[in-house]
Amino acid sequence: MATNVKDKDAYLRLNFLYQAAHCVLATNPENVELARFYCHTEKNISKRLVLRQDPSVKRTICKKCCSLLVPGVTATVRQRKCRQRQRKTVVRCLSCGKTKQFLNNPSYVLWGDRPESQPQYPQSQSKQVATQKPPVNSKTAR
Repeated sequence: MATNVKDKDAYLRLNFLYQAAHCVLATNPENVELARFYCHTEKNISKRLVLRQDPSVKRTICKKCCSLLVPGVTATVRQRKCRQRQRKTVVRCLSCGKTKQFLNNPSYVLWGDRPESQPQYPQSQSKQVATQKPPVNSKTAR
């Protein structure tokens, strides 16, 4: 069931800028500045319009220098042990040196991907409510 998105044009523009940054780095890995400009513009638009970005998109953009984090090109990715059996993925930006750490938990699911976070609108109930007549009060009917 598709719902109407409030700022569809803005989301389309954010998507275009993100894809353009990836294409720039795929064609010429040395052109980091143009990809950084696209990511910086994307970040500014989402802040100005108060739009939430998907966590998978936010994880691939450096918070400090707005560089696109592509493993082997603009970032290094390492696996580290932390506590007993847990592991972390450490992503380090090669431009500014900022690091991000993510726990490796295969059973973890983001809140937006969980079934209870998705709105459930049963079609049968909404049709019944629309077709039912309001109850008639016996005092007002006379």
